[in-house]
Amino acid sequence: MRAMVLEQQQQALVLKELEIPKCLAGQVLIKVSACGVCRTDLHVVDGDLKDPKLPLIPGHQIVGEVIELGKSVIGFKVGQRVGVPWLGSTCGHCFFCDKNQENLCDRACYTGYQINGGFAEYCVADARYCFPLPQQYSDLQIAPLLCAGLIGYRAYKIAGCKDLQECKKLGLYGFGAAAHILIQLAVFHHQQVYAFTRKGDEAAQKFALELGAHWVGNSSESPPDALDAAIIFAPSGELVPQALKHIRKGGRVVCAGIHMSDIPSFPYEDLWGERSISSVANLTRQDGEEFLPLAASLSIHSEVHPYALEDTNQALDDLRSGRFTGAAVITL
Repeated sequence: MRAMVLEQQQQALVLKELEIPKCLAGQVLIKVSACGVCRTDLHVVDGDLKDPKLPLIPGHQIVGEVIELGKSVIGFKVGQRVGVPWLGSTCGHCFFCDKNQENLCDRACYTGYQINGGFAEYCVADARYCFPLPQQYSDLQIAPLLCAGLIGYRAYKIAGCKDLQECKKLGLYGFGAAAHILIQLAVFHHQQVYAFTRKGDEAAQKFALELGAHWVGNSSESPPDALDAAIIFAPSGELVPQALKHIRKGGRVVCAGIHMSDIPSFPYEDLWGERSISSVANLTRQDGEEFLPLAASLSIHSEVHPYALEDTNQALDDLRSGRFTGAAVITL
């Protein structure tokens, strides 16, 4: 099979011919049809996330067809379309797993980080961590929902935005793959979305307005209203104290990325008033079981930019440089 392989961090991926992986007990062998490109892939390639399994096939928003079932697999069948997310396995018995917080498991392994991912023609995955996919979506359209969508949804819950009486004004910092999906859920719930982008990113601001944003501006600007909550998707720690200044008392700032630059110091008065800061760590299977059917029922749409497998490095560089709105997807 063809695969894009990371041999060393801070280097380009290398197109290689590899053996199709063997399907072990509990796993499914998947013929990959699409794999979304995520900022987490950049963090792995660029070295922001340390100690990946090398050599490594990145990619963790995988859509494909099951072509083989390992022993003891239940709930899937050959020919079924499935999705594979970032969370690839957990220990199942630690403090966090027992508390339904499997996303915090210290022994968790992640697709495209410790487990070979989807920038390849085939992959294997633990069947327990795969999702059946709604038929309403094409392979290309659903790929970004498997991480950008799921992380956005988890951040939305942690920010308290499922309580529509408590969260009517939501700020989104960084208007990329996750934000362009999440805004559609917020607009459906009649929440006002305030979209913050990099200075001068008129394309992203226009895109946010097209998707129903109530207000757009750059990240250093002050919104016209106090926010009930803010979700930060951009990996810039300096945005945390900025967002704190713009939320009301009792409001929440949620950092939704897996990596962020250091947060600068800020005066306690900006946090006072029972404001809070929290992070989102990974995702749970429950998030997928809740969000994927919800997205289908609301016809949430992802803007996608397809790239061939051999152009994966270009897709990563375009994401790094902010050359597109929406999400990049590798197609096979």
